[in-house]
Amino acid sequence: MTKRIIAIGGGELRNKTTIEIDKFIAELITQRAHPNRGCALFLGTASHDSMPYFNSFRKIYTSVFDIKAEVGLLVYGENDDANIRAKFDKADCIYVGGGDTKFMLDLWKERGIDKLLFDAYERGVILCGLSAGAVCWFKNAYTDYDIMRGQSSEYKVLPALGFIDGIACPHYDERPEFDEVAKNFEPAYAIGNDSAIVFEDGVPVNYIGNAKKMREAL
Repeated sequence: MTKRIIAIGGGELRNKTTIEIDKFIAELITQRAHPNRGCALFLGTASHDSMPYFNSFRKIYTSVFDIKAEVGLLVYGENDDANIRAKFDKADCIYVGGGDTKFMLDLWKERGIDKLLFDAYERGVILCGLSAGAVCWFKNAYTDYDIMRGQSSEYKVLPALGFIDGIACPHYDERPEFDEVAKNFEPAYAIGNDSAIVFEDGVPVNYIGNAKKMREAL
């Protein structure tokens, strides 16, 4: 069974700037679910479970691509562990939204979501996400979590889930300094806005837009 991760460097769901990538993901979901209707679970943990964010996701994936959209609410306790586990079991795809990477990873560890994600990955559920939702899958994430807290003006390296080896940088168009950071990691991936890298079984098989493996490019 192929294990897939689609890491999207940035973009705006509500403005459809990633629509071609979303179409690609929706087609994978439909193929996996056939002959049933595909189901995608949205995790907005990094945006503190922003419902407008989920509504933007649903408008694209349900209204445009006819994928059933579910939401996993973890921040304020709306969904208990049994409810979340049931949502994971039904999902053909898990889509992770952008926001505060460290807050998200810390809460996932506290709630055991990291283990649910790994189990889903192992059984072939499609994992994808944007910005924080893109870099969380790697061993290390180059992220703005300190900037969001007003504690720094720089991106920093943060240990992440480790489903994929190496480090990844989102919004690469805006982070030229990552060229130097990348020299300290192997492999290192740079993913621009409205761009993505498709991984199968931990190996990059497709680069969409401004996305690349840095150690090969430098």
